[in-house]
Formats: sequence, structure tokens, C-alpha cells
Amino acid sequence: MTPSTSIPLKRQVFFPAAVLIIFLAGFAMLAPNAAQSFFDAIQRWILTNASWFYILAVAVILASVVFLAISRYGEIRLGPDHSKPDYRNFTWFSMLFSAGMGIGLMFFGVAEPVMHLMAPPTGEPGTILAAKEAMKLTFFHWGLHAWAIYAVVGLILAYFSYRHNLPLTLRSALYPLIGKRIHGPIGHAVDIFAILGTVAGVATSLGLGVAQINSGLHYLFGMPVSVSMQVLLIVITCALATLSVVSGLDRGIRILSETNLYLAAILLLFVLILGPTIFLLQTFVQNTGAYLSDIVSKTFNLYAYEPNDWIGGWTLFYWGWWLAWSPFVGLFIARISRGRTIREFIGGVLLVPAVFTLFWMTVFGDSAIHLILVDHVQSLAEMVKADSSLALFAFLEQFPFSRLTSMIAIIMVVVFFVTSADSGALVVDLLASGGASNTPLWQRVFWSVLIGAIAIALLLANGLSALQTATIASALPFAFVLLVSLMGLFRALRLDATKRELCHHTHTFSRLATATADQDSWESRLRNIVMMPRRAHTQRFISDVVIPALNSVRDELHKQGYGAEVSEEENHAVTLRVLHGQYLDFLYGVRSQEYVRPGLTIAEFDEEETRKYFRAEVYLHEGGQDYDIMGWSREAVINDILDQYERHRHYLHVVQ
Repeated sequence: MTPSTSIPLKRQVFFPAAVLIIFLAGFAMLAPNAAQSFFDAIQRWILTNASWFYILAVAVILASVVFLAISRYGEIRLGPDHSKPDYRNFTWFSMLFSAGMGIGLMFFGVAEPVMHLMAPPTGEPGTILAAKEAMKLTFFHWGLHAWAIYAVVGLILAYFSYRHNLPLTLRSALYPLIGKRIHGPIGHAVDIFAILGTVAGVATSLGLGVAQINSGLHYLFGMPVSVSMQVLLIVITCALATLSVVSGLDRGIRILSETNLYLAAILLLFVLILGPTIFLLQTFVQNTGAYLSDIVSKTFNLYAYEPNDWIGGWTLFYWGWWLAWSPFVGLFIARISRGRTIREFIGGVLLVPAVFTLFWMTVFGDSAIHLILVDHVQSLAEMVKADSSLALFAFLEQFPFSRLTSMIAIIMVVVFFVTSADSGALVVDLLASGGASNTPLWQRVFWSVLIGAIAIALLLANGLSALQTATIASALPFAFVLLVSLMGLFRALRLDATKRELCHHTHTFSRLATATADQDSWESRLRNIVMMPRRAHTQRFISDVVIPALNSVRDELHKQGYGAEVSEEENHAVTLRVLHGQYLDFLYGVRSQEYVRPGLTIAEFDEEETRKYFRAEVYLHEGGQDYDIMGWSREAVINDILDQYERHRHYLHVVQ
């Protein structure tokens, strides 16, 4: 066994990434002012000269995602055609929401609407018009655009990984562009870039976040605001994240994500019920309508005719941050989305979190606006203006049980940070191991501890802001790569959809053409339809009929000069593979597939109802074809193989 098999570590990725992370963090720690000036200059250049590209890129991404959801490509499954989702919908939504932007809602749900109210890009602050515009801008920044960026990265990675058996790493997004060269230096460089962005993003978010947690604890309970307290909070958070990573995706991350979603729902209902309920329901409907009606104009608005710094501090900052985080969040979403159709994937990633996010922003943002404009609680506006990290806690003070709800909020913030840290460690581990999920424990622990150590070191050296700026600046080259990868995805989907149209329900029951009255009468066909075979029956059929049929076709192909091989697979399956060199190989397989036996006759409605029965099902390169050949003759099986092979060759002719 080779080392790469016993220890799934991509040395060409792991060691350069670790060295570059330490170098980048060291630069930010040893010369924080110089690093900040350097990265600030890069970001200013981007905002001045490439803001149009950011706006256009995000617009193209959103339009592409919507098109994929409603087009014929939406039926394509992220995995073989017979695959099923790995996680139920609630668990799936909980995990992608927690990793995506759960933490942002805690800090900006109150702060951003109030900040836009008091300092709008245009118009008079503190007015009803400013309040309406504040909610439209908040919806715009946290709505469909952000989730579309995450969705397109996750979709590209999941499609090429689960549909084309490529590694679940960022390099696979370049497969349509450079083909098998993704396994060489270019692919290694892309994965290293993704690791740098993920570690830097999570570390800076963790370091800046604990400072805000510390401020909240000081505001509520008088705990001291100090670097030592923030270091302690990072240690606690990373220790919990490490335990979560060690326990695995199906336990730690899943349980924490579901728990936090329950807590978020409780806090949301608390504010909705005790706040101005009818007003909030009305504003949610109105905000949604205003957001949708203005989405095109706001998407392309660069304030070119009325230049100001507002767009750089808000919209472009958000677009850069979402793009910078998309390799991390997109890869994590891809990891948990195997088995879903593209339409299900986009509906779940784009619509469900966006609706919840916008409802959250309405409940907290419009409640805060109502307190300021109607109840004249000006102290809330002043608090947000002075320190936006305290906005949520100052807001909850206006409600009963404020201590309890504030504690719940702090717990949620900590858990959101834990899920971000453990999701980040999981993603980095995937990238550093070539997409392998069965990595050694030490690798997962290493990345989790490294993220925490960098956050602590940067906090002590006052270098967090510089690294955050560097992370956002990295969004520019990635946006270009993402657009080119999107073109490759459309090309691959077009070919996939063409083959599906050629092969969808293609079996023609070839045995009818070869049947005779003596060997395959209508009575025997009826017996084949109603029989409920056991495993032994299908295994014997595969052994006595299918394998000889596959061998006959293989031998004839050899005579014609084609490479072909028959092999027995796991789960009582046998396959014929015809080799086509640089073109897509042809695969025809038959497997013994288990089902619960239905009770279709009176005699069957007893304890036998729960017995299993088995089908000899055909599957191709793209997955199961949902038809059974049990009972067919050898000649009929051969004819079915030839039917499928003829369609495969026609597909190759069409796509060349």
C-alpha cells in the first residue's frame, strides 16, 4: 500500500499551504502597520478600478444560478442518477446556514438597518424614507446575491466531484478548462489558494468576533475587556471546534448546527411576539416587494453619477467578503449536498436561507427602527453609532427577560463561531488531502488548532485587520476564476443533458424482439412481471445469464479491435466497460438491488408483507436506469447492451 493510500495527505498542498499561512500571518504580526498599509492600498485600487467588475460578476452569478434552477439542467442529480441525499432537509439547511452567515445575522440584524437609517447613501437621515431605504439595502446585502455566490461555488464542486468522480476540492472547478492538468501544479496552486483564504478568513473572523463577544459580556455583566480575556475566548471556542471536528460531520457539526437553528427560531419568535407584531409582518411583505422590484437597479448601481465612499464601505465590501468566503462555504455546502438535484440544491441554498435571513432582518431591523422612530428610544441609535457590536444587546434590553435573551444570544454567537471554525477545519482538511474524507485524526486537529493559534497571534500583534483586508482583496482574482469555471459548468451540463435525453428510459425490452413462442411466451413474461425474486435468484440470474452476455459482447468487441473488460463489483454487481481513450468510456452494469416487497394480492397481506425482494437493475456511467432485466434471455440482455452502446456512440457523435 502506498503512503498516499495509508495517509491521505497531499504533500504538494499541505506543506506549501502551511508555510504560506505562517508567512502571511507572520507578516501581519511582525509588521502590522506595514501590512495594513500594503493591503489597504491593494483594496483601494480594487475599489477604484475594478468595482464595475465586482458588480457585474455578482450579477452574472445570480442570473446563472436562477437560470440553472428553472432550466432543463435542474433535473440533473449531484451524483449518480439513483443517488439519494445524505441528509434530511432540516439538517442540511441547519448546517449550510450555520456555516454560511449565521454569525453575521447576530451582529448586523440590528446594527445594519439602524446604521443605514442614521447614515443613508442618499437622502435625509432619520426619516421614514430613510427607514424604507435602510431595509431595502439590508435585504440587498443579505439576500439572493450572497447565497447565489455560495450556491454557484458549491454547485460547481458538487457536480464535478459527485457526477464526474473528481476530487472534492477547489481544483475540480477548473476541470472544464484544463482537464486532467488539475491534478498537477495548477491544481495544487488552486487548492493552496483556497486553504489560505479559508484559514485567513476563519482566523480573522474568530479574532474579531471574540472581541465583540468580550464587549457584549462587559456590557451585560461587567467582565473586563482585555486581550487576555479574548485569548481565553478563542481557546474555548477552538477547543469546542476541535471536539466537534473530532466527532465528525454527522455528529458534532450536525448537532451544533441544529441546536443553533432551534435557538435562533426561539429568539426570533420572542422578538416577533413581544415586539410590534403586526407592523413587522406588514413590513416583511412590503420589504420583500420593494427588494424584488428594485433588485435589478440596485444590482447594477455603482453610484457613478453621484460618487461617494458609501458603496466601497458597504456593497463592494460585502461582495468581496462573500466571494472571499465562497471557497470555504461553497466546498462545505458541496460536502453535505450529495444526491440532490440541481433544482433541489439551488432551491435549498438560494431560497430557504435567503427567506429566513430576510425575515430575521425584518424582525430585528424593523423592531429597532420602530423603537427609534416611533418609541423615540434614541439611546439605541447612539449605542449603535458608538459601537455596532453592542447593537443586539442594547436592542434586547428593550424587551422583558433581557438578561436571559442576551445570554441566549451570546451562546448562539459562540456556537456560530464554533461551527464556522470546525467547518473551516473540515474544509481545509479536505483540500489538503485531495478530497479524502477518511483523514487521520491528527490532520483535522492540526488545522483546527492552527486556525486558533493564528487568531491568537494576530490578536496579540494587532494584525487581524490587515489579514482581513488581504482576504477581501483575494476576491478579485477568484471572481475571475469563478466566472470562467461557470462557463465550463454550463458546457459540461449541456453535454450531460444531451446524454440524458438520448438515454432517458431508453430500454426497449429487447427480449421481445428475440423471443419465440417456445422460449419466451406471454405466459412466461407475465410470470417474470409478478414474481418477487430473492437475492439468490438475482445472483443466479446474473451468474448464468448476464455474465455470459457481457462476456460475449466483450469478446466480439475484442475482435473489432476495441478494448473491453468485464469485472465483478461490490454489492453483487457486474459491469462491462468499453474503453474509448480520450472519449467517455461506455459502462453497462447489472446489480442485485433490494426493495421492500409490496402486498399486491390478498394472500400477501400477512407477515410476509415486510419481506425483501430483489431486482436485476441496469446502471450506466451516470447511474441507475430504473429498469429490471430479471428473467430476460441471454440474447435479450445482449440486445439491451447493444441498444445502450449504440446510444452512447450517438452521444459521442453529437457532442464532438
